[in-house]
Amino acid sequence: MGKKSRRKRGDGNIPSGSPPPPSSAGTTTQVPAFYSSDGPSNEELNCLQTTSNSLQKKLDQLSQLAMSNDRANFVAQFVPLDLSKEDAEGYLQDLTSAPEADGQWANLASEITAIAQGKGVNKIEGDQIHNAIFFFEHPLLQGCDREVSFIRVNGEWRAEG
Repeated sequence: MGKKSRRKRGDGNIPSGSPPPPSSAGTTTQVPAFYSSDGPSNEELNCLQTTSNSLQKKLDQLSQLAMSNDRANFVAQFVPLDLSKEDAEGYLQDLTSAPEADGQWANLASEITAIAQGKGVNKIEGDQIHNAIFFFEHPLLQGCDREVSFIRVNGEWRAEG
């Protein structure tokens, strides 16, 4: 958040940053100094990470798999635990050999990496103990709002779907 001074400001008659006017007695009046904020930094805007250590660990793992282009292990660690083996294999095929696979993979990998880093995340709903829903702007598609849900089942964080 932007830096704000906790010092009291002058009486409003002296512009900020101006030296105090000389007094008639030859002494100067002390005016408390303050520093105005230039607003929040880029890192402070839309940068929100989970408060759950276990979920952050999972997101970091998924992000690492995404950055190393390890699609098979990514899918194995990402998909819901109750998803059938056939459906999981179909999802992997969609991300590896379908005509639009590279685009889908790039989008998914960038979303997970952004969530792990908190970049573009506007809000996280859920208790972050059993579930979490990340609301964020897609990192590659400007103006495209996204949400991704995770649920914890038997101590394991997975995409909810």
